[in-house]
Formats: sequence, structure tokens, C-alpha cells
Amino acid sequence: MNRVYIKTYGCQMNERDSEAVAALLRARGYRMVQDENACDVMLLNTCSVRDAAEQKAIGKAANVSQKRKHNPRFILGILGCMAQNRGAELLDALPDVDLIVGTQKFHQVPDYLDNLRAAQEAGTPIGNTIIDIAEEAGSQNTIRDHVLEESQVTAFVSIQQGCNMDCAFCIVPKTRGDERSRPMNEIVRECEQLAERGVREITLLGQIVTSYGRRDYEHTGGITPFVQLLEHINAIPGIRRIRFTSPHPRGFKDDLIQAYGRLEKLCEYVHLPLQSGSDRILKAMNRPYSRDRYKQIVDDLRRVRPDMYFSTDIIVGFPGETEDDFQQTRELFEACNYDMAYVFKYSIRTGTPAATLEDQIPDEVKEARNNQLLAILAANSDRRNATLLGTTLEVLVEGPDKKGRGFMGRTRGNRIVHFEANERLIGELVPVKIERASTAVLYGSLILAGVESPESKA
Repeated sequence: MNRVYIKTYGCQMNERDSEAVAALLRARGYRMVQDENACDVMLLNTCSVRDAAEQKAIGKAANVSQKRKHNPRFILGILGCMAQNRGAELLDALPDVDLIVGTQKFHQVPDYLDNLRAAQEAGTPIGNTIIDIAEEAGSQNTIRDHVLEESQVTAFVSIQQGCNMDCAFCIVPKTRGDERSRPMNEIVRECEQLAERGVREITLLGQIVTSYGRRDYEHTGGITPFVQLLEHINAIPGIRRIRFTSPHPRGFKDDLIQAYGRLEKLCEYVHLPLQSGSDRILKAMNRPYSRDRYKQIVDDLRRVRPDMYFSTDIIVGFPGETEDDFQQTRELFEACNYDMAYVFKYSIRTGTPAATLEDQIPDEVKEARNNQLLAILAANSDRRNATLLGTTLEVLVEGPDKKGRGFMGRTRGNRIVHFEANERLIGELVPVKIERASTAVLYGSLILAGVESPESKA
């Protein structure tokens, strides 16, 4: 009766949090299952970045609460950002929820499930919902345990939680709390342990990952704590690649830009959120940079690594965004020549400064602007992929493709590649010649000397 299914909504931080919860539950004797129809405990790790994300999780919870009719011992829990944002208010829509746990209390989930199970074993019906959304000092240090699948070669490592930026559109400071970082030596040791378990690529995670340690460590020789951390991980023998997300443009000082030229394991891929290309809208968003400063960062990074790949976040239809504001965004979007972008239509988040602004933009205008940027993005991706045809790229073999299309891996520029390979190459960096491409995926064949592809055996 201790089969647990965790469904995760939202970002990579949420994925990492869910994994840490799963590791803690396994250590306590719970069994994790991949089939929601085979579970006795369902935990929904939720997102609050947009109202639609919350409504999706609420709808799911309402549907699965019916499981108790067939299984009186079924337990339903809501974790994460929506739990933190709404707390006890969730019970108005979801009276059957047994557990509501916020973003600083993930490590308490095993204890709370034990308590709920103990009440059931004693024949006591679950009464009051357990709700814990309190802040807890040091909670950022509890996201450290991993559940690695067989032959898993990539992993997320949480280094920093919380945000002090107070962007006008964003609810993250409310759901994740103030900025707080983990000790550097603990992060490095976690990466070393992952390397010992076969992980070859690390992605460092934080709400503002480039702010790591800025109040805890000194700058040494002009090197920020975040770049110091990159240097330490770069020195771990088993780690072959390093990525990070999500940064803030203000974190791209010269030391980080130059790191792309001197740290060989730091992949030439940058996620650099823009949000808007209009200085007027950036100011209204409380984003502390200008369009010129942003473009300078892009240009500086390309000077260090001409083959740099860029992705970004854009919000269209922020309150008061005029057609001229949007055209400035479009112009900068085109000039930066992004390889990938997450384009969002602004949605009101109650409790944020932007929620009460006048001049909200009609949905049809947001949709039109959204589609314009997506069309530019698709053309950019097709153009970049066309330049890769016939080239040979280094690919980290991650494993069989889930759709049965041979094996898959990623380039240093974060492009997905499908190719035929042997299982023994999982975790290896191999050269793949690119033969064709779609907008989102590359296809190729191995050219590694001494390695026979499956086709050559036929």
C-alpha cells in the first residue's frame, strides 16, 4: 500500500525537486511507480508561473480524488509552488486533498506520509489536511538526493533557490522565497558522486543561478562565486559537460563571458532571458538592463564563442505594450538570432505588481504577436540546422529513443540528434555526421573509427 506516483508540472527545478522527494521516499521504504493507475499515493508537484498551470493541476487533483471511492486508503498530496502560493485556500476547490506541502518543505514529505499511513493503520480516518508552507532556514540544502535510472548520463543539480529580483510579472519570489545558496563544497561533492555513478553531463539549477553565492563567498581575482563553482566542476574528471539554467542578464559579467572560452566542459549554449526588447517595457517589468546592454552580452559571448547557441524567454502582451514596443522586441529577437525560445502570452498572476496595471492587452493581440515570434524562431532553427548538414558534431549518447528511432543524444549546443548506435556507447561522446534535419531534431550516423554502426553489420 506504499506505491507512490509523482506527477511534475513546470520547470526543471520542479523536476529536480520531485526526484529528491522520490529518493527520500525510497529510502523510507516507499515504492515509486510510473503508472498513476497503480499507485496508493499520488503527489502532484505543481507550478504557479501561470494561472493555466495551476488550473491544470487543480483539474487533475479533482479527477484523481475520485480514486478514494475505490481505494479508501488512497492519499493525495499537492506539493510545490501552487501549494506555497495558495495554501489552505486549495481546500475550497479540493476538499479531499490530504497533504499540502510548500517549496521549502519537500524533505518533510516522508514524515507526513508516514503520519497519514499510521492514522489509517490505527483505524482513524484521515481528518484534517496536513498543511506546511512555512519557511525553513537551510531548506535549499535538502535537495541533494538523486534517483538515477539505469545508464543515466545526465543529471540536474540544484545550487540555489529563491529570488530577490521582484520582476513585476513574476510570482516566483512568493512561491520560492528569498535567494539562498548551498555550500560550494557540498555541490562539488554531489557532482563528484554523480560522476562516480556514471553521470557525464551536469545542469546546474537555480531561480537566478548566476546569483549563486554572491552573499556567501568573496570574489577572488575578479571571479564571482558562480564562476568559481564552474571551475571546480570543470575539474571533476568524470564530468564531460556543464550547463546551467536559469540565469539573469545581470549575471553575465566579464568573468562568466570569458569562462566560455577557457572552461572546456562548459557547453557553448546559453539560456539568456530577454522578456522584452523595449526599454520602456523592461522598466515596467522591473528588469534592470536595457536592450543595448542585452545585445552587448550576446555579442560579447559570440566573440568568445562564435558557435554559441542561444535560447531565451519572451513575454508578449505585457500591460501597456504598444505596437512600437512589440516591434522593438521583434527587431531584437531577429538580431539575436535565437536557436530556441519560450514565447509566452502575458497572463495575470494575482499578487504580482503587474496584475493591477491598467491597459491590459487583448488576447487576440497577444496571440498575433506570439505567432509572429514563433514564425521567426522556426525560420531561425531551420536556417541553423541547414548549416549543420554534412558537418560532424560531438554528441553525448544518452540512450535509446523512447519512440523507437534508434538512439538519441545531444550536441554541445543542446540540439537533439537521432542515430543508430550500440548500447555500449551510452555515456560516450561520439562524432555524428548530420544527414538531415527537422525544425527541432537532427538525424545522422556515427563515424567513430573502429565502431561499427548497426547498418554496417547488415
